[in-house]
Amino acid sequence: MQTIFIVLGVLIVAFIVLRFIAMAKIKNAPLVADHHKILTLTDKNFQQITKNKIVLVDFWANWCAPCRMMAPVLNEVSAELSGNSHVGKVDVQQYQSLAQKFKVRSIPTLVLFKNGTEINRFVGVKSKDYLLKEIARVE
Repeated sequence: MQTIFIVLGVLIVAFIVLRFIAMAKIKNAPLVADHHKILTLTDKNFQQITKNKIVLVDFWANWCAPCRMMAPVLNEVSAELSGNSHVGKVDVQQYQSLAQKFKVRSIPTLVLFKNGTEINRFVGVKSKDYLLKEIARVE
């Protein structure tokens, strides 16, 4: 019985150590540059840019590891969109008022707008295919 506790203890400690190593690697991952088609949204241009368009808005922060994981996915989504559909990003640290206005409680939060009105909301890391399907559903 005592050996079982020792083995379990070693496994738990190993899991914790590996988790810290993985989190450190994710935090130290370099930021991915935004695709040239991604719109940078601010409190001053938000209404104008989202008006008369379909815009998937990413509420993100520099320090957020899942947000960093979403950056390449959003670049791919942006590259595949055409016409009146776009991807935009709001830095919640810089534009806290926008995060409060849209009740963003955790990040990454992706909000799909059509003509400036929220249509759908996704929290957490999502795949490119999932996002493209959701955008196509609104078009």
